[in-house]
Amino acid sequence: MPLNAMGACLRYRNVGKALVRVTDLHTFEDVADIVGQGPAPIIRYPVITALGAGTTYPCCKPAPYIVSETRDDIDVVTVVTEVPLSYSSVIVKVDTDVFIGREGSDVLSGKRIVGMVETEQYGSKMLHIGGVNRLTSENGLLVARTITDIANGKEVNLKIKNGSRLKLQVGHAPVIDNIKAKKMRLGCGSATLGIFAPLLKDVADEVIVLDSHVTGLLSSHVAGRHVNVKTTGIDLIFKLSTPGRYFGDHGNGWGGTSINDPEKVIKSIDMDIAWAGMKIFITETTGQKGAMFELDQKGVLTGIPLTEKARDMLKTIEDSCEPSMVSAIYTAGSGGSARAGVTKFPIKLTKAVHENKAHLTVCGAPVFIMPGGGISFMVDVQKVKPGSFYWTPTPATICPIEYTMVLKDYIAMGGHVEAMKPFKAKKT
Repeated sequence: MPLNAMGACLRYRNVGKALVRVTDLHTFEDVADIVGQGPAPIIRYPVITALGAGTTYPCCKPAPYIVSETRDDIDVVTVVTEVPLSYSSVIVKVDTDVFIGREGSDVLSGKRIVGMVETEQYGSKMLHIGGVNRLTSENGLLVARTITDIANGKEVNLKIKNGSRLKLQVGHAPVIDNIKAKKMRLGCGSATLGIFAPLLKDVADEVIVLDSHVTGLLSSHVAGRHVNVKTTGIDLIFKLSTPGRYFGDHGNGWGGTSINDPEKVIKSIDMDIAWAGMKIFITETTGQKGAMFELDQKGVLTGIPLTEKARDMLKTIEDSCEPSMVSAIYTAGSGGSARAGVTKFPIKLTKAVHENKAHLTVCGAPVFIMPGGGISFMVDVQKVKPGSFYWTPTPATICPIEYTMVLKDYIAMGGHVEAMKPFKAKKT
């Protein structure tokens, strides 16, 4: 970086041959007004849940239950209904580095399309099941049932078009092509080097961590330089990103790459830099597989048994990985006519939700409200009682929704106060 110039990331400047961060360190008070305070503690949980409440129709009728109670001398109201939602789906997170199919590929239940493969998350494959356009398709009933089965924690069998067969159940390990996944990857190959470089340097002269995102080469990586690993003259077949970091590919091999023979990841070895007897340790980001090679004077690699240090390293990596797991987020939009069961002025409910004056929950579970217009929300289905979601031949899914607010705010939004009843807990 030239003197007084800004770096490519626009975060640092070269000031007198020293890198200086151009933005001051912020305290929380500096950003508090932007972050906001969230809902008041007094309305963060509902008086009752909507599970078992039923549904009123048409929507202009008051919701099935509008109840009130006093909390800390403040009157609080909860309005509940089991809402049919056409704009609904589940985003399924499958913690694995196993390649299941290309992004954008159809997800099938039997031979019918129920979703698609989404953009990967860190260490996870993502599926999006449902959505309004699939619910209104010829496969709508199956789509609705698949959404609710997943959200209720039931086991489902799915197939990725031109990809894997999946047996998925929230809270359990995924079964991919009849093999139960064991470990979620620690990080990408670069991250694995960054974490374990002080240990890896004692395992072999060179370490390669195979990964479909970023495959790492220790001797060229900044982590390798940090622990004084000697340059080995090795280059890999993948596209170079930055020193020691190579963009991987996708396949059914090691680390979710196309590499089934780990030696094949090595593109070339510069024998002017490498040396006879040099040892290379190759693994993947879950530590499930490992191999060692030794270089002879002619530049030929020969497989050798894993050393004790290598076996210990594999166990260290594996023990640092979380178990493979299936989780899911139910996401939907409740900004339509269902609001009329809460208030005579639905726009005021939407505004109250975004201003944190009305707090939306799903069977008591907290949700994330998407920014912008409407009331689009996401909820972790593992925080919702199993069996809380239903489906209807409309087709749509049915979700137990609660709106909780202070009474004066409910009155101000034109709520159905005439239908409100005080809540009395059952005596046990």
